[in-house]
Amino acid sequence: MRANAYPLPMTKRAKQPPSTPSVQVIERMFHLLEVLAAREDAVSLKDISDKTGLHPSTAHRILNDLTIGRFVERPQAGSYRLGMRLLELGNLVKARLSVRDAALTPMRGLHKLIQQPVNLSLRQGDEIVYVERVFSERSGMQVVRAIGGRAPLHLTSVGKLFLACDPPQRVRDYATRTGLVGNTRNSLTQLAALERELLQCRQTGVARDNEELEIGVRCMAAGIYDDQGKLVAGLSISAPADRINENWLDKLRATAGEISAALGSAQPN
Repeated sequence: MRANAYPLPMTKRAKQPPSTPSVQVIERMFHLLEVLAAREDAVSLKDISDKTGLHPSTAHRILNDLTIGRFVERPQAGSYRLGMRLLELGNLVKARLSVRDAALTPMRGLHKLIQQPVNLSLRQGDEIVYVERVFSERSGMQVVRAIGGRAPLHLTSVGKLFLACDPPQRVRDYATRTGLVGNTRNSLTQLAALERELLQCRQTGVARDNEELEIGVRCMAAGIYDDQGKLVAGLSISAPADRINENWLDKLRATAGEISAALGSAQPN
């Protein structure tokens, strides 16, 4: 982060931004948009005035200006709804959001709490790819995944999350393509066993790797969702098998939920 060009004196604190807009008309505009956002259908000027406490003439004047900018539409005289310009701007924001950028700070916070490596993974075809990790070189024995490393979906906790989102036929197709090849004696190499595991993932919202990719290593994972409720990534904790702690699960879910919220998701974790 670039330092401020004019740093404040050490004895003074930076002023916090105001919690409400300093320009009254902007505050009123925000209030009007919130009222429109709360309703799927068009809202009458009378209802808008009642809900905002603004005089009808004041609300009408601001809404007219918002209509000019296409932030508000007037489907018929005397009623208003949110305009397409908001959708256009929202799509621009969405396009600029990066899962990695949204995840990095929460991942660091989770690592600080549990002192174990935290991984961010995406799905690519029949594999997951590790795209980010947070760990400390000062910690003791750790399981650190290489960024860019890949693993089959059915052998990893994050991979199981993605498979659990697939319909049954797609899971069967995956099993046929890959042959469910195992890596260890714990690997799920039979379709029936994998399907039972995926059912549990759907029910709990989390997934586990019980020394299935690597003996001596266990993982737990929670999903990261976008604004459409689609699973786009997985957050996982990897640890030596004898150090995995079930108390980490709530922290993992909360962190995945924080990242999902930053991507616009209302999906509960």
